[in-house]
Amino acid sequence: MEAQANAAGDLVVISGALESASAADVRVALHDAVDRGTGDIVIDLRGVDHIDATGLGVLVGAYRRAQRGERRLILRAVPPRIQRLLTVTRLHRVIPNEPASPSHV
Repeated sequence: MEAQANAAGDLVVISGALESASAADVRVALHDAVDRGTGDIVIDLRGVDHIDATGLGVLVGAYRRAQRGERRLILRAVPPRIQRLLTVTRLHRVIPNEPASPSHV
């Protein structure tokens, strides 16, 4: 698992498995990005191959933290398998997501 945030705190790219074993590292990266920047924060999930309940909790926690900081959190390039999980859990109604834009592919 890898989570990299840009210096502006408006983009975090996560790859690998977002699960209980990696949750702490991802949580730190997301909280740091939310606290550092302003405006929308995009979490790019195109490289995530697995997510468990703990990983979903990390995303929900980051979403709530962003809201408290008056920022909007958006998921980008969600793989179909993970999109189905977001739909089943109804998180797709809470955390907005967008497809990958051509400039980010």
